[in-house]
Amino acid sequence: MSPAAAPKDAGRAANQGGSPPRHVAIIMDGNGRWAKQRGLPRVAGHKAGAEAVRRTLRAAVKNGIEVLTLYAFSSENWRRTEEEVSDLKGLLGYYLERELDSLAKEGVQLRLIGDYRAFGPDLSQRLERAVEKLKGNSRLTLVVALNYGSRAEIAEAARNLAGKAAAGEIDPVSIDEHLLGEQLQTHDLPELDLLIRTSGEVRLSNFLLWQAAYAELVFTPTLWPDFGEEGLVEAIHQFAARERRFGGR
Repeated sequence: MSPAAAPKDAGRAANQGGSPPRHVAIIMDGNGRWAKQRGLPRVAGHKAGAEAVRRTLRAAVKNGIEVLTLYAFSSENWRRTEEEVSDLKGLLGYYLERELDSLAKEGVQLRLIGDYRAFGPDLSQRLERAVEKLKGNSRLTLVVALNYGSRAEIAEAARNLAGKAAAGEIDPVSIDEHLLGEQLQTHDLPELDLLIRTSGEVRLSNFLLWQAAYAELVFTPTLWPDFGEEGLVEAIHQFAARERRFGGR
């Protein structure tokens, strides 16, 4: 078996000069606990979480991050109550309407990963219109994971390659990490450098499992509605202080 392929950005292994991460992903966790601590309904936590998205996005632009990927709705979130799912969908639509012009002015491009069409035609079309409106921007790419699960993404990539092999388009022997990675929804984005999870939980929860193979991980006890520039900058500082070896010595 051949050795694992090095990440595309392995040349930046030591973070020399404290360069910021190009691609940061965040598992935005803790909205419900934030609300419970204050005796508020869960939807209040989600509303406060939307404000944290705004702060963090602006901080990402300010600190030179190229790609910010946010875990907004996992494929497992459908297990929540119908009321909470409805609240989350409503907040997403509201945030789009309120923030679209601001995102355009900030030079933010919007990308979607996951099966967002499961949210229904109205919200899906609004999401697609937002993507279209922001597609010419290049200051920062905001990737929003909606109805996303990493295992499902990897399984779909494997099915795509199996179909190509069955059709004689590729030799099964040629399938390697690079070919599989090219089938992922993030294939044209920079390698994931830094993954942050808020609220004190220490797990990936089916988020960017393939992409996080060599990412630096930062877990913070801060609940997502309390997160913002200070938390992001602290995570960037932790990233800059680490020596990234990608399996080398």
